[in-house]
Amino acid sequence: MSHVGAAIAESLAAHNVTRAFLVPGESFLPVLDGLYDSPVKAIVCRHEGGATYMAEAHGKATGQPGVAMVTRGPGAANAYVGIHTAWQDATPLVLFVGLIPISDRDRESFQEFDPKAWFGTQAKQVFVLDDPSRASRVVAEAFFQAQQGRPGPVIVGLPEDILHQEFTGSIHPPIPVSEGALSTSTWTSSPAN
Repeated sequence: MSHVGAAIAESLAAHNVTRAFLVPGESFLPVLDGLYDSPVKAIVCRHEGGATYMAEAHGKATGQPGVAMVTRGPGAANAYVGIHTAWQDATPLVLFVGLIPISDRDRESFQEFDPKAWFGTQAKQVFVLDDPSRASRVVAEAFFQAQQGRPGPVIVGLPEDILHQEFTGSIHPPIPVSEGALSTSTWTSSPAN
């Protein structure tokens, strides 16, 4: 595996993702590079809100997490409306957001924002990938969180410099999600004394 971006694309394929709705951006070019040779079809959208709405509709129709990808700053802000819909409708969705390089954090860099502060109230969980070797594990955890319990949106922040680094980990398989069950025994109550 060449880089983290390719590992993320391969991880999506391992989770049986058939399509990703995205607005291409420079902050996640290695992921786009990985998708080029992947069985995951990249559906290019004109607006980030449209991309997240399409991912939300896919999640609602299939029960599997819809996948959207956007870039930092205004792209992430535009995606927020679809995330809110997925939150309100309990739809499984995973949004990947390209971020500024780690070395530029907390310096008010161009289009910098805090994904945990922005999305923390409208997502089940917000991950920021800071360790290249954990890329596939983070994807697996995001898909698990999007589906377990009450389904909903999960955000994965992808710092631009991490995506270019060599991937030394392994592709993590999907984490099984427990489904609810009903007892087959008949419930009876005792007569009141």
